[in-house]
Amino acid sequence: MKWLHAMLMAVAVASLAGCGNSGREELQQWMVEQRAQVKPTVTPISEPKKFTPQAYTEVGATEPFDIQKLTQALRRDSAQPSTSGLIGPELARRKEALEAFPLDSMAMVGSLNRNGKPVALISVDKLLYQVRVGEHLGLNYGLITRITETELGLREIVQDAAGEWIERVATLQLQERPTK
Repeated sequence: MKWLHAMLMAVAVASLAGCGNSGREELQQWMVEQRAQVKPTVTPISEPKKFTPQAYTEVGATEPFDIQKLTQALRRDSAQPSTSGLIGPELARRKEALEAFPLDSMAMVGSLNRNGKPVALISVDKLLYQVRVGEHLGLNYGLITRITETELGLREIVQDAAGEWIERVATLQLQERPTK
Protein backbone atom coordinates (compact mmCIF):
# COMPACT_ATOMS: atom_id res chain seq x y z
CA MET A 1 0.00 0.00 0.00
CA LYS A 2 2.89 2.35 0.75
CA TRP A 3 4.27 1.56 -2.66
CA LEU A 4 0.93 2.57 -4.33
CA HIS A 5 0.73 5.73 -2.24
CA ALA A 6 4.27 6.69 -3.33
CA MET A 7 3.40 6.10 -6.99
CA LEU A 8 0.33 8.30 -6.78
CA MET A 9 2.38 11.06 -5.17
CA ALA A 10 4.97 10.81 -7.96
CA VAL A 11 2.27 11.05 -10.65
CA ALA A 12 0.69 14.08 -8.94
CA VAL A 13 4.04 15.88 -8.71
CA ALA A 14 4.80 15.12 -12.37
CA SER A 15 1.43 16.44 -13.51
CA LEU A 16 1.89 19.62 -11.49
CA ALA A 17 5.31 20.09 -13.03
CA GLY A 18 3.67 20.02 -16.47
CA CYS A 19 1.56 23.05 -15.54
CA GLY A 20 4.66 25.19 -15.20
CA ASN A 21 6.15 27.65 -17.70
CA SER A 22 5.68 25.34 -20.70
CA GLY A 23 7.41 27.58 -23.29
CA ARG A 24 5.05 30.52 -22.99
CA GLU A 25 7.91 32.93 -22.64
CA GLU A 26 9.47 31.49 -25.80
CA LEU A 27 6.24 32.10 -27.67
CA GLN A 28 6.00 35.68 -26.42
CA GLN A 29 9.62 36.31 -27.45
CA TRP A 30 8.96 34.87 -30.94
CA MET A 31 5.86 37.13 -31.37
CA VAL A 32 7.87 40.22 -30.46
CA GLU A 33 10.58 39.28 -32.98
CA GLN A 34 8.08 38.67 -35.75
CA ARG A 35 6.35 42.01 -35.17
CA ALA A 36 9.71 43.77 -35.29
CA GLN A 37 10.68 42.09 -38.58
CA VAL A 38 7.44 42.59 -40.53
CA LYS A 39 6.74 46.18 -41.51
CA PRO A 40 3.49 46.88 -43.40
CA THR A 41 3.88 48.55 -46.78
CA VAL A 42 1.18 51.05 -47.54
CA THR A 43 1.27 52.91 -50.84
CA PRO A 44 0.44 56.53 -50.24
CA ILE A 45 -2.71 57.94 -51.84
CA SER A 46 -2.04 60.51 -54.52
CA GLU A 47 -3.11 64.05 -53.98
CA PRO A 48 -6.55 64.88 -55.35
CA LYS A 49 -6.59 66.75 -58.64
CA LYS A 50 -7.62 70.35 -58.37
CA PHE A 51 -10.98 71.06 -59.99
CA THR A 52 -10.96 74.03 -62.29
CA PRO A 53 -14.45 75.11 -63.38
CA GLN A 54 -14.76 76.05 -67.04
CA ALA A 55 -16.74 79.05 -68.15
CA TYR A 56 -19.51 78.61 -70.73
CA THR A 57 -17.90 80.04 -73.85
CA GLU A 58 -20.75 79.53 -76.33
CA VAL A 59 -22.49 82.79 -75.49
CA GLY A 60 -23.76 83.26 -79.02
CA ALA A 61 -25.07 79.68 -79.23
CA THR A 62 -28.36 78.44 -77.87
CA GLU A 63 -28.32 77.93 -74.13
CA PRO A 64 -28.94 74.20 -73.53
CA PHE A 65 -31.01 74.88 -70.41
CA ASP A 66 -32.95 77.85 -71.72
CA ILE A 67 -36.33 77.97 -69.95
CA GLN A 68 -38.22 78.86 -73.14
CA LYS A 69 -36.66 75.99 -75.07
CA LEU A 70 -37.42 73.53 -72.26
CA THR A 71 -41.02 74.76 -72.03
CA GLN A 72 -41.52 74.31 -75.77
CA ALA A 73 -40.06 70.79 -75.63
CA LEU A 74 -42.30 69.83 -72.72
CA ARG A 75 -45.38 71.18 -74.50
CA ARG A 76 -44.47 69.32 -77.67
CA ASP A 77 -43.87 66.02 -75.80
CA SER A 78 -47.02 66.23 -73.71
CA ALA A 79 -49.30 67.36 -76.52
CA GLN A 80 -51.63 64.77 -78.00
CA PRO A 81 -50.87 63.96 -81.61
CA SER A 82 -52.75 66.16 -83.98
CA THR A 83 -55.87 64.71 -85.50
CA SER A 84 -55.20 66.53 -88.74
CA GLY A 85 -52.76 63.79 -89.82
CA LEU A 86 -54.23 60.67 -91.33
CA ILE A 87 -51.93 58.32 -89.44
CA GLY A 88 -51.38 58.23 -85.69
CA PRO A 89 -51.41 55.77 -82.81
CA GLU A 90 -54.53 55.21 -80.76
CA LEU A 91 -53.24 56.52 -77.44
CA ALA A 92 -56.60 56.41 -75.64
CA ARG A 93 -57.06 52.69 -76.32
CA ARG A 94 -56.26 50.20 -73.52
CA LYS A 95 -53.14 48.20 -74.40
CA GLU A 96 -53.43 44.48 -74.96
CA ALA A 97 -51.17 41.90 -73.28
CA LEU A 98 -48.86 41.31 -76.25
CA GLU A 99 -48.18 45.03 -76.72
CA ALA A 100 -45.71 44.82 -73.82
CA PHE A 101 -43.26 42.69 -75.84
CA PRO A 102 -41.11 43.56 -78.86
CA LEU A 103 -41.76 41.63 -82.07
CA ASP A 104 -38.34 39.99 -82.05
CA SER A 105 -39.19 38.25 -78.74
CA MET A 106 -42.29 36.64 -80.30
CA ALA A 107 -42.50 33.51 -82.41
CA MET A 108 -45.44 32.24 -84.42
CA VAL A 109 -45.61 28.53 -83.59
CA GLY A 110 -48.84 27.53 -85.30
CA SER A 111 -52.23 28.49 -86.67
CA LEU A 112 -55.73 27.09 -86.61
CA ASN A 113 -59.30 27.96 -87.57
CA ARG A 114 -61.90 28.69 -84.92
CA ASN A 115 -65.46 29.18 -86.09
CA GLY A 116 -64.16 29.67 -89.62
CA LYS A 117 -61.75 32.48 -88.60
CA PRO A 118 -57.97 32.14 -88.59
CA VAL A 119 -56.16 32.18 -85.21
CA ALA A 120 -52.38 32.39 -84.82
CA LEU A 121 -50.49 30.83 -81.92
CA ILE A 122 -47.78 33.16 -80.61
CA SER A 123 -45.11 32.08 -78.11
CA VAL A 124 -43.65 34.75 -75.80
CA ASP A 125 -41.60 34.07 -72.65
CA LYS A 126 -42.54 30.37 -72.76
CA LEU A 127 -46.26 31.24 -72.79
CA LEU A 128 -48.65 30.57 -75.67
CA TYR A 129 -51.16 33.21 -76.84
CA GLN A 130 -53.98 33.02 -79.39
CA VAL A 131 -54.36 36.13 -81.56
CA ARG A 132 -56.88 37.09 -84.23
CA VAL A 133 -57.13 39.65 -87.01
CA GLY A 134 -57.83 43.09 -85.52
CA GLU A 135 -55.90 42.52 -82.29
CA HIS A 136 -52.72 44.42 -81.41
CA LEU A 137 -49.22 43.23 -80.61
CA GLY A 138 -45.69 44.61 -80.40
CA LEU A 139 -44.30 47.86 -79.06
CA ASN A 140 -45.11 49.92 -82.19
CA TYR A 141 -48.93 49.88 -82.12
CA GLY A 142 -48.99 46.79 -84.35
CA LEU A 143 -52.44 45.81 -85.71
CA ILE A 144 -52.85 42.26 -87.05
CA THR A 145 -54.14 42.53 -90.62
CA ARG A 146 -53.95 38.92 -91.83
CA ILE A 147 -53.22 35.41 -90.62
CA THR A 148 -52.22 32.57 -92.94
CA GLU A 149 -50.94 29.08 -92.20
CA THR A 150 -47.32 30.24 -92.40
CA GLU A 151 -47.28 33.90 -91.35
CA LEU A 152 -48.98 36.71 -89.50
CA GLY A 153 -49.08 40.15 -91.13
CA LEU A 154 -49.40 43.38 -89.21
CA ARG A 155 -49.34 47.12 -89.69
CA GLU A 156 -47.19 49.15 -87.29
CA ILE A 157 -47.29 52.88 -86.68
CA VAL A 158 -43.88 54.43 -85.99
CA GLN A 159 -42.36 57.90 -86.03
CA ASP A 160 -39.88 58.78 -88.75
CA ALA A 161 -36.82 61.01 -88.29
CA ALA A 162 -38.96 64.15 -88.65
CA GLY A 163 -41.37 63.00 -85.93
CA GLU A 164 -44.20 62.23 -88.34
CA TRP A 165 -46.24 59.05 -87.89
CA ILE A 166 -45.85 56.55 -90.71
CA GLU A 167 -47.11 53.02 -91.35
CA ARG A 168 -44.87 50.07 -91.96
CA VAL A 169 -45.67 46.46 -92.67
CA ALA A 170 -44.19 43.66 -90.54
CA THR A 171 -44.63 39.89 -90.51
CA LEU A 172 -44.08 37.03 -88.13
CA GLN A 173 -43.10 33.83 -89.93
CA LEU A 174 -44.04 30.38 -88.69
CA GLN A 175 -41.14 28.99 -86.64
CA GLU A 176 -40.67 25.29 -87.13
CA ARG A 177 -38.91 23.51 -84.31
CA PRO A 178 -36.32 20.88 -85.25
CA THR A 179 -37.20 17.33 -84.21
CA LYS A 180 -34.90 15.69 -81.70
